[in-house]
Amino acid sequence: MVRTPLTPWERERGERLGALLRAARGERSMVEIAAAAGLSAETLRKIETGRAPTPAFFTVAALAGTLGLSLDEVAVLAVPPEEAPGTAASGSAASGSAGAGRAAA
Repeated sequence: MVRTPLTPWERERGERLGALLRAARGERSMVEIAAAAGLSAETLRKIETGRAPTPAFFTVAALAGTLGLSLDEVAVLAVPPEEAPGTAASGSAASGSAGAGRAAA
């Protein structure tokens, strides 16, 4: 299976997600948060640094729960201010689903 290359908007969304999670982690260690969420510290590191810009939904959900964030907060704060090309017609519902097929990969 060949993955479609990520757009600049998708890469920026991944970087924003990583920054949001890193800020929410605060002084807690990466190992502590990763273990509590059921992930490896390496996976969390990749997400926080933007090297894994499209983590699976359940990975994001586990991290959000561990960090005390709602998925609504994560969805709103991780999306770049400018909507993805071709998603403006449906407003925020469309921008929230942009790249959703990749999130499960």
